[in-house]
Amino acid sequence: MVMDHREGAFEETVQAMLVENGGYEAGDPANFDAEQALDPSVLFRFLETTQPKRLEQLRTIHGSSYQQKIRRRLEQTLKKRGMLDVLRHGMKDYGVKLDLMYPRPVSRLNPEALDLYYHNLLTVTRQVAYGPNHHNTLDLVLSVNGLPTATIELKTPYTNQNVHHAMKQYREDRSPRDLMFDFKKRALVHFAVDPDEAYMTTKLAGKKTFFLPFNKGYQHGSGNPPNPDGYRTDYLWTEIFPKDSWIDILTRFLHLEVEDEQKNGQMKRKETMIFPRYHQLDAVRSLEADTKASGTGTNYLVQHSAGSGKSNSIAWLSYRLSNLHDETDHPLFDSVIVITDRKVLDRQLQDKIYQFEHKQGVVAKIENHSQELARALEAGTRIIITTLQKFPYILDKAENLKGSRYAVIIDEAHSSQTGESAKSMKEVLSANSLEQAEEKDPSEQDAEDEMLRTMQAHGKQDHLSFYAFTATPKKKTLEMFGTPRGEEQLPEPFHLYSMRQAIEEGFILDVLENYTTYETFFHLSRQIEDDPEVDKKKASRAIARFVSLHPHNISQKAEVMIEHFRRITQHKIQGNAKAMVVTASRLHAVRYKEAFEKYIREKGYTDVKPLVAFSGTVQDEYGQEYTEAGMNQFPESEVPRRFEEEFEVMIVAEKFQTGFDQPLLHTMYVDKKLHGVKAIQTLSRLNRTCPGKEDTFVLDFANKAEDIQEAFQPYYEKTMIDETTDPNMLYDLVDDLEAGQVYTDSEVDAFCQLYFKPDFNIERGVDQRRLHGLLDPAVERFDQKTEEEQELFRDQLNKFVRLYSFLSQIIPFQDLDLHKLHTFGRFFLKKIQRDNGDRETFHIDSNEVELAFYRLQKQQEGTIALESGGDYAVGGHVASGSKKSEDDKDNLSSIIERLNERFATDFNDSDRLSMEAVEEEMYNDIDLAQKARSNSMDNYRYAFEKEFINKWIERMDKDQNIFSKIMDDDEFKEMMMLEMMKRVYERQSQI
Repeated sequence: MVMDHREGAFEETVQAMLVENGGYEAGDPANFDAEQALDPSVLFRFLETTQPKRLEQLRTIHGSSYQQKIRRRLEQTLKKRGMLDVLRHGMKDYGVKLDLMYPRPVSRLNPEALDLYYHNLLTVTRQVAYGPNHHNTLDLVLSVNGLPTATIELKTPYTNQNVHHAMKQYREDRSPRDLMFDFKKRALVHFAVDPDEAYMTTKLAGKKTFFLPFNKGYQHGSGNPPNPDGYRTDYLWTEIFPKDSWIDILTRFLHLEVEDEQKNGQMKRKETMIFPRYHQLDAVRSLEADTKASGTGTNYLVQHSAGSGKSNSIAWLSYRLSNLHDETDHPLFDSVIVITDRKVLDRQLQDKIYQFEHKQGVVAKIENHSQELARALEAGTRIIITTLQKFPYILDKAENLKGSRYAVIIDEAHSSQTGESAKSMKEVLSANSLEQAEEKDPSEQDAEDEMLRTMQAHGKQDHLSFYAFTATPKKKTLEMFGTPRGEEQLPEPFHLYSMRQAIEEGFILDVLENYTTYETFFHLSRQIEDDPEVDKKKASRAIARFVSLHPHNISQKAEVMIEHFRRITQHKIQGNAKAMVVTASRLHAVRYKEAFEKYIREKGYTDVKPLVAFSGTVQDEYGQEYTEAGMNQFPESEVPRRFEEEFEVMIVAEKFQTGFDQPLLHTMYVDKKLHGVKAIQTLSRLNRTCPGKEDTFVLDFANKAEDIQEAFQPYYEKTMIDETTDPNMLYDLVDDLEAGQVYTDSEVDAFCQLYFKPDFNIERGVDQRRLHGLLDPAVERFDQKTEEEQELFRDQLNKFVRLYSFLSQIIPFQDLDLHKLHTFGRFFLKKIQRDNGDRETFHIDSNEVELAFYRLQKQQEGTIALESGGDYAVGGHVASGSKKSEDDKDNLSSIIERLNERFATDFNDSDRLSMEAVEEEMYNDIDLAQKARSNSMDNYRYAFEKEFINKWIERMDKDQNIFSKIMDDDEFKEMMMLEMMKRVYERQSQI
């Protein structure tokens, strides 16, 4: 093969950079054994330098042919265990252990280990021959102690080639059967590189070889930033390939993931070599370096999009923080606590760390009681995993845990970590030891001492570092965990891998690319004689619920969904695509399941099978009870598997709306208002990639395109805020609360004096009674207020309690009065909360309101485009309480009229009467009635449709408006005719 010298210059540059600045030697291609795919000259130079006594033992055993026999043993070991495991853990020959790579020690306490590390020999070899005929060559091979770890194909525009030609060369000209490319057994990763971009793969599979981008990203998108000093891909040989970095990757990043998957009724083992993507490597290393420089007590926010590989990033960070040492070579953290809802993370961490260290017991999973957490910490367990749901409970029970410094990693920075739960966590972990917690005699402490100790635990703690991972940070999450930057020191994510970059790099799909919205038009009429005055918000909410649960509304939308699924969705992903229906409530999910089954049954369809997912038991207006297991006819635990294997559509109410990964999910039908982060989390169920999945589709009945765009835009690139929360908002709220004259300062003081006494126990009956007695005078004053005054006070106190809980995490408050009021307010709110059933006190049914007209109309179809480069800030706290307006009540007829103005078509009362008249004429038709009793609805339709047109032709002179609509709008005619036919058929068939 003749090398183009223009490409050779690129090779020379890379090799020179690694030799001059990267800790490499220039390898000699003539010394590279193509048959064994390794460089024996470098291998034995390394062994002779680092392990001369062991090598002498083998020379004594094997004689003059010791090198050939060691090479043969090495080849057998590589074939059985793979390159990565052999590099990390060496091999044995006749009982003699040979180390083949020395990792960099995590501290300087062992000078001998550090000296051995420096004796690793890294070589970069150009034009390496491989394969049985030795005719083909590789541009570059990176080896460690003579063993190949990476191959690199370089392309340059001067030869009219780029990175895509390099990938094509790997796919078409590099055989996976050649030893150099044999999965696991030799080179562990293969890079395709040009001056602008880089891609990598860990497994060659011919034309099916899948390359991942290995780019830094540019302006929150794909690619690499311009480099005034050279190639855009210079970071490969200045950051990634140099000796310290490369051995670190081989030692503590690369991971062989092993999964058992069922195919065609048989269990098969799937192995994947996980090489970190650039943003993962950069995030973990940056967090580690900053933590080492800053010490404990710092918060970090990592904004990594869905598809970023957060589970791996968290696993790598957990392991590295658990091994991190300070400048005095002492461990920086006693334990790393990982808070997550991911069930797979425990297994991933266990597997990774075992591959890194060959040790068990490094990771403990806490699922039940606080004693488990205490035992794990006292035993020196380096990594502890618990769940968001269980962690607050565990902390409440663990007040005397032994420990001093902790790293707390939060998977998907959860709202529960920004309020009382996070404070509880800090309070529990604030004592340095059991002895310190007990060293003061409780009788010597007064209530204010105890309150000050608690207040100090609220703010940042020097011994606690938080690492929050999320794709969609809210304003309060940014303020609590973000890093202050810029002139105004506004908090930003410490590290970013944006939604835009993930989409452009192909790790996730753009769920807004194919987005269709429908709008529901309806007309209501009041059926009752009187016209009661009702609360506008409650009435509007009740009417909206009445319409949304109306059988006609449900059946019309179910028909649209089913027909769309059969026409479009079921043909996607090689016929394996699935859909999700997102509903507004559990009762909506029940009604949709019933409507789906009815329509499917009527049509005789066999290719659409729906299941339902909701929690608990649902009771409808008739007292009928429904459960998920009862409707599906199998246990809840089987839903994910059964959905993957045999069902096409999942109808959900909250459940599976977030945190559910099913790559075959292609289409989402949305009949629920989605706001902010919830919109992104819900729609992102579609964005997972899999072979054959090229796009997604959303059909939305409840949201406008511009509202979805507004929800997504702040999270498309970097999420930021335009201002931090003003602490003085708290004092404004205090002024409003005091103006309400519900409580007195002396009552707040008395309450806190009791609550913070060291021997106080709220579980004791006598202490509970005393607390209630101290709250009751304020409760009596509250009860004397008007309903509007009560609601305003309750709203203001709620805001104060929530805002103080939040601000106390990020600002070192020393205002004792605020803390007292916060403590008093938390308990007082429980005494004055509204009845849980308050929202449902106003009810609308078909005896009061009738759905007179209904139309479902497509509004928008296409892509919801997001903008790049703009500043889109997320919102946050609002300071003052909201006052009830004076016109919050209105007549029911006025409310219905306004809803009709918003949603109705241009029909009038005369039109409605005409429709009713035609329907009655059809019902009284003797011939049609006979056909209804003796035919299915499908057969009945032929006679009905003909008569339907005739009736309107007869009335064309006096009903010109509707007649023209029927003649000109096929969709309207079809909808109106089918709806009337269903009602008439049901009535006639029962005669």
